[in-house]
Amino acid sequence: MENRIIRERLAVLRSVMREKNMDYYLIPTEDFHNSEYVNDYFKVREYFCGFTGSNGTLLVWQEGAGLWTDGRYFIQAERELQGTGVELFRMLDEGVPTLEEFLVQNMREGQTLGFDGRVVSAGDGLKYERKLKEKKIRFACGEDLAEKIWRDRPAFPAGKVSVLDETVAGESVESKLDRTLAQVEKEGADGLFLSKLDDLMWLFNIRGCDVECNPVAMCYGYLEREQAVLFIQKAALDRQTQVYLAEKNIRVEEYGTVRDFLTCLPGERKVMLDSRYTGYALYRALNDRGETVDKKNPTELLKAVKNPVELARMEEIFLKDSVAVTKFICWLKTNIGKTEITELSAADYLEGLRRRIPEFLDLSFPTIAGYRANAAMMHYEATPENHAVLKPEGMLLVDSGGQYLGGTTDVTRTIVLGPLTEEEKRHYTAVAAGMLQMSAARWLHGCTGRNLDILARQPLWNMGLDYKCGTGHGVGYILNVHEGPQSLRWRYAEGVGETVLEAGMDVTNEPGVYIEGSHGIRIENVMVAENDEKNEYGQFMHFKTLTWVPIDMEAIDEAYLTPEQKTWLYDYQKKVYEKVSPYLTAEEAEWLKKETDAG
Repeated sequence: MENRIIRERLAVLRSVMREKNMDYYLIPTEDFHNSEYVNDYFKVREYFCGFTGSNGTLLVWQEGAGLWTDGRYFIQAERELQGTGVELFRMLDEGVPTLEEFLVQNMREGQTLGFDGRVVSAGDGLKYERKLKEKKIRFACGEDLAEKIWRDRPAFPAGKVSVLDETVAGESVESKLDRTLAQVEKEGADGLFLSKLDDLMWLFNIRGCDVECNPVAMCYGYLEREQAVLFIQKAALDRQTQVYLAEKNIRVEEYGTVRDFLTCLPGERKVMLDSRYTGYALYRALNDRGETVDKKNPTELLKAVKNPVELARMEEIFLKDSVAVTKFICWLKTNIGKTEITELSAADYLEGLRRRIPEFLDLSFPTIAGYRANAAMMHYEATPENHAVLKPEGMLLVDSGGQYLGGTTDVTRTIVLGPLTEEEKRHYTAVAAGMLQMSAARWLHGCTGRNLDILARQPLWNMGLDYKCGTGHGVGYILNVHEGPQSLRWRYAEGVGETVLEAGMDVTNEPGVYIEGSHGIRIENVMVAENDEKNEYGQFMHFKTLTWVPIDMEAIDEAYLTPEQKTWLYDYQKKVYEKVSPYLTAEEAEWLKKETDAG
């Protein structure tokens, strides 16, 4: 996008801000449900600054503008913001103020901070209130200023909603409601207000299509023992879905009536909510009505622990997905240098292989295919206007996944296309060692991802290297590719907290190296936590690997591996061949035999 267009849009925004007497205007990434990935209708931050990443907050004032984003996007944001007049604030970098610190340092007493109270979470809104209280800052949160400026804004999403059969879900709606309400009552609340979209999909055994690659529908929910209410656009429900919801005694109300419903609830009723996902405006409406209980959604933890049906189907789907990725790597290595292959055509070929799998529904996120220096941008996405042609040299990083009727996959491999530098081999070997070391983890129940994260980073930390993101995240079941509350990370941001790893929780394992202007390396598998032996010391646990795609031995320098790491590598490669080769052609199986013949 032309930087001139961004500057013009910001100028119009500042003009409207002056009309509304707003000194600062804040634009987050999120939608009305604090979702990580959003429909195009909500991409207001991108519209006003050009940054396309999935995390970031834009702050605009009369003399300037700033974007706060995390380490996954520093290189990308630097490029996309160039010439826009928007300054990049690198979150968690030394000396860089947080958004709240910046507001405290720069806003003058009595000024006005504006934002759309529907897209700012209650947690963030309350934090701004606390931090800016002494300065007597006024909040103007009743308007979305983009409505007055964004003329060709996409329509509000209202895609078709479908029912997930209980044989696929593995648990009935009645059971999920009962377990959820039991947790609500433990917290001393009478009812639960739910705003998190993937939690609502899980709870009611439905799926939508309102967000690209995320099978969710725009909706809210309210639960009590006496009633379960789903606020959703009725136009998105076909006859079959309407009948299903009625049979489950789920009352359906229009999406836009949720605020009126909440404000009319009896004042003596204690309503539980999660301020991380409830919009600031709705939170204020609920709080004005009566007492609220601010706790994490119980559905989040219940959803994270996959049931036996989900785990069995996931194992089947991950193997099918691994076969597709292995076929892709074989095709790529066989054809590189013989015919033109670009980042885009490589991603398209991989998608085509996934589409042959009968259970395929969609991608789980837009494929990241980054060649050489492009791979140093963690969430790089090639476009028709800006992409690289692959050559028989260096490496291609491919991070991809699929949505299937039976699971959601996420896998990354960095593939050797030709000669590498010694530094690239050393970095690749350390990343592989860290991934394998995490895979082999054994721990006592009670550990969180923070206890285990160093296992993946240690080979890199020993080299004085690191990666500016977590090591792993939970993955949904036919849902969002990023799912909490479990994660693997050594540093926890304010308000995020830590979650004990429970049997049945899945998590990605994806250490990496990102050298700006040179190369990027990431190797990612998905694993499931399982119980191991139990003795006088407690319940021991381990990970079960779901992803079976070969590690590229052309990039491994065994001089940098310990004997134990070599054993893990050889064992993994052997299992890849055993599990995947029966589904390959004779030529592909022969290639894989050579590729995995380690040790």
